[in-house]
Amino acid sequence: MAATHTWKFFRAGGFDQVKLETGADLANLDQLDQKLWVALACPTRGLEFDNRTLDLIDADKDGRVRVPEIIAAAKWATGLLKNPDDLVKGSPALPLAAINDTAPEGKQILASAKQILANLGKVEATVIDLADTADTAKIFAATNFNGDGIIPADAASDDATKAVIGEIIATFGGEADRSGKPGISQAKADAFFAEAEAHSNWWKQAEGDKTILPLGEATAAAVAAVKAVKMKVDDFFARCRLAAFDARAIAALNREEKEYLALAAKDLTITSSEIAALPLAQVAPHKALPLADGVNPAWAAALAALQAAAVKPLLSDKNVLTEAEWGAIVTKFAPFEAWATSKVGAKVEGLGLKRIREILAGAAKEKITALIAQDKALEPEANAIATVEKLIRFNRDLHTLCVNFVSFKNFYSRRTPAIFQAGRLFLDQRSCDLCLTVEDSGRHATMAGLAGAYLAYVDCVRKATGEKLSIVAIFSQGDDDNLMVGRNGIFYDRKGRDYDATISKIVANPISIRQAFFSPYKKLVRVIEEMASKRAAAADSDANARLQAAATNPAPAGQKAPDPSKKMDVGVVAAIGVALGAISTVLATIFTKVVELSPTQKIMVPVVLIVGISGPSMIIAWFKLRKRNLGPILDANGWAVNAKAKMNVPFGTSLTQIAVLPPGAQRDLVDPFAEKKKPWGLYITLLVIAGVLFLALGWYLGKLDGSLPQKFKSTSVLGSGAPAYVTPAVTAPVVSTNAVPAK
Repeated sequence: MAATHTWKFFRAGGFDQVKLETGADLANLDQLDQKLWVALACPTRGLEFDNRTLDLIDADKDGRVRVPEIIAAAKWATGLLKNPDDLVKGSPALPLAAINDTAPEGKQILASAKQILANLGKVEATVIDLADTADTAKIFAATNFNGDGIIPADAASDDATKAVIGEIIATFGGEADRSGKPGISQAKADAFFAEAEAHSNWWKQAEGDKTILPLGEATAAAVAAVKAVKMKVDDFFARCRLAAFDARAIAALNREEKEYLALAAKDLTITSSEIAALPLAQVAPHKALPLADGVNPAWAAALAALQAAAVKPLLSDKNVLTEAEWGAIVTKFAPFEAWATSKVGAKVEGLGLKRIREILAGAAKEKITALIAQDKALEPEANAIATVEKLIRFNRDLHTLCVNFVSFKNFYSRRTPAIFQAGRLFLDQRSCDLCLTVEDSGRHATMAGLAGAYLAYVDCVRKATGEKLSIVAIFSQGDDDNLMVGRNGIFYDRKGRDYDATISKIVANPISIRQAFFSPYKKLVRVIEEMASKRAAAADSDANARLQAAATNPAPAGQKAPDPSKKMDVGVVAAIGVALGAISTVLATIFTKVVELSPTQKIMVPVVLIVGISGPSMIIAWFKLRKRNLGPILDANGWAVNAKAKMNVPFGTSLTQIAVLPPGAQRDLVDPFAEKKKPWGLYITLLVIAGVLFLALGWYLGKLDGSLPQKFKSTSVLGSGAPAYVTPAVTAPVVSTNAVPAK
């Protein structure tokens, strides 16, 4: 489709960004080349923006807002407003008159908005806001039918149906109706009636088969009594059979006397586990089980229940039970047990078979189904209430999102914080406005370090509430002398809440040209300080070692301890002389070259020295500061930034404020605790004078002639008045001709 909308752009961050000043701009975002969008995606969490609005825009619910979703939201919102320019205002309240009721969806939204206000008792209201749509329970409090397909018990007009709905909620659990009351859906109702029908049919199976219920309704109690003692009765008859097999086993089968002695030593109760573990009765070959007298007291009650519930109804009054009779009883109840294992409808069993069949026989199922259908018929109107909320949110938030997504107007205008700016950090007499929340500082730094900015990762905590968060702050003014891991400050979030803030990680990059200028000298000072500290520590360690050695190994009596001081070696003196000569030669050479320079060139010498030292670091900083890019910092937070969002020196400086005195402030410059100033100027002047005199003396004595041009040598300048250092001519010795012969 050919583009028909005319766009306006502004320049910021080193690239062109679209202006979104009208509703038409938002409505035609689909015509804007995607390559001109500043961002292509952003997360729905971790932003200073309403999460609910982002969730409504996030159509695929993947936790990210993308370009097609922004376009769809803009198309939808502009189509439902009579004047799309209202979106640019960002009003939190939506006038009813602003809704475009010529569109079918707009007409439905307008009707729903009026219904909401009517339910809240605001029939005369002309605007609706989020507060009106927030409390759905209040909106639907006056009605039992609200289109959600869930009906509370009050939705029924007769007590019988209300009772059934209550029983369904009690057995299957309720679902929250929009009114806030517990209710049931069609799925819950269908499950209940299916369970009740299955349970009733299961009982019909037993009612038609006498073998399943040999004792009628008392069968279940009899089976329970049999199960309670079955394992123990089987154990008794097994012991009796073993005693019949070998009489020698009788004593062991009845437990030995020593076991009873151990029991007798304890404080016993009839129900103790030690007694219950003994046989039901005395074991003997082919013995019948007594049901009353001579039984294990721990099992007396269970055997009495067996006699009353199963033995008496089936075998009449009997005080003993043979193994054959016991087998017959177990066989008699086997069909019941098989039927019981196939039980269905356990969820409704608690209502009782009589009540279940009463419900099934009535018209509750049909009435409940009709009530749910009546409620579902209002679904379009009720769902439109959620759409009202969506339109109110888009009316308030959509333009703000677009000027932080399609363009970065808020960020570069510096009038309103961008949605990714989490708050303001105060630390080291500075405030940092570009602070972003991060989840993992280590992972974030890997990507964000490519931004070329000075990054400080800060852990923040509110000790009063225990709230914690991590942020990354960008320092873009001042220096880094006092920025180090462990430094503390205060962080204020966008709501004005304060957190204790501590630097946990630093990604160092140039902060300013000024910092880069002094950086080499500061490094030199740090190196000298470290060397001095190491030498001092070594000397202190050596002195301590000598003291310890002297204390542990004292010199013998009458013997002097060796003098630790060393005499100056002649060779050392000679070496020092050679070094001083070399230094004087170098200084003379430099002096000569400087003397030969013109006055202008002499002035440029210190400038050249300073540029040579500070220039490289300043040049590197200059390039890095102009390449600072917001993109990697946001990309590390889950954004997909589509442009080189630069933070040049002027803009970067505005993101970090340094401490300045307020206008009109008065300063008292007298510091009673200030350190006494050293006369460094006098010291330097005396040092320069001494150096000049040293060089002059060397020139006068001719020590510099070897390094000077002929016209500057002292012998040439002084002429006939040559200094006394000139070596006299060597003359031959005079030989006497009047030698006296030796005697």
